[in-house]
Amino acid sequence: MFVIYHEGMKKPIRVWLENQEQIEESCLEQAYHLADLPFLHKWVCLMPDTHTGKGMPIGGVIATKDVIIPNAVGVDIGCGMNFVSTDIPVSELRSVTTGNGTLVQAMISDIMRNVPAGYHSHKTRQSSEVLDRAQDKDELYRTNEELYPLIEDAYYQVGTLGGGNHFIELQEDQKGFLGLMIHSGSRHFGKRICDEYHQKARALNQMWYSQVKDEYRLAFLPVDSREGQEYITWMKLAMEYAFENRERMMERVKEVVQDKIGKFMNRTVEFSREINCHHNYAAWERHYDADVWVHRKGATRVREGELAVIPGAMGSYSYVVRGKGNPESFCSSSHGAGRAYSRKGAMEAFTCEQVICDLKEQGVVLGKNKKSDVAEECRFAYKDIRTVMQNQQDLVEVVTELKTVGVVKG
Repeated sequence: MFVIYHEGMKKPIRVWLENQEQIEESCLEQAYHLADLPFLHKWVCLMPDTHTGKGMPIGGVIATKDVIIPNAVGVDIGCGMNFVSTDIPVSELRSVTTGNGTLVQAMISDIMRNVPAGYHSHKTRQSSEVLDRAQDKDELYRTNEELYPLIEDAYYQVGTLGGGNHFIELQEDQKGFLGLMIHSGSRHFGKRICDEYHQKARALNQMWYSQVKDEYRLAFLPVDSREGQEYITWMKLAMEYAFENRERMMERVKEVVQDKIGKFMNRTVEFSREINCHHNYAAWERHYDADVWVHRKGATRVREGELAVIPGAMGSYSYVVRGKGNPESFCSSSHGAGRAYSRKGAMEAFTCEQVICDLKEQGVVLGKNKKSDVAEECRFAYKDIRTVMQNQQDLVEVVTELKTVGVVKG
């Protein structure tokens, strides 16, 4: 970790990398804008997976006093990870054949049939305790008539994967056992909330002649304002929805795994150590003797002893980690490997054939209906996850390293 501080900056920037040259220029410029915020607490944190985002870098963490910034949470509110361990040896999954190939191939095919991905939703209204509670307290949400219809729409998306970097993976740990991992968020729900309140914040900031320049895309809402309270209410709903969304998908994945293991191996599966954590959100926390809003945009909370999940790219490695509670990062770590190429850049640099061949050489089963854009999410488009983990040894300790066996992408 090193610190960037020079004349003219209100606050320093703490970076969990080896040197400043490892940060892309546009990402560094965004960090400078954050360091210039008048309500910033202590410093800006850049995790080792940091790269340019919208307004605030992905892999960025800030703490603010009395205000909240929609774009410092991001458009996929509540995006995060779910992981479950099993007692099933992966070697047996690869050796057992079914009518649809190996057990790994059969599981991937069944997951694709049971979990809508990409732009697809459920055709029928699903159950949702989170959305039911929201409708029971609709006075909290009807203050925003533009967003309120999203609650009903969300019943059709709960338990769906989405696209982009979201995935469902079958993985193998160091001892050879199967692990199940899901990366997903609040679907369209979070984006609409972020966009709506970013625009409200922009309008208010212009009216107040705010010191925060509009081109920074960091418009803020005072938490004691009507708009600030509305945003916090909707953000928390999106976080609860994203958490339930991952839980629902994991239920389906576990059912598929249990069904296939029971049918072809004549045994039951023991599932253990389930972890469900966010990495796009803001939370009211106490740091350095102050109550502040910690914004984690592509960053994972890792308090001392807390278990969390840090994924790599498909065909790479992922990690279950235990937090060290480092106060300098506001008890945060990276949320993944971090992009080395933009989606467009990855498509230009790597071909579909290259990626498919790479996955086959590693024995990875890919479940994806549209393969033409597969290069966007190939492991070459991301930073090396092992290097990322090396750069944050003062933030987390590795509990389990996992390698991709099969992956479902939107």
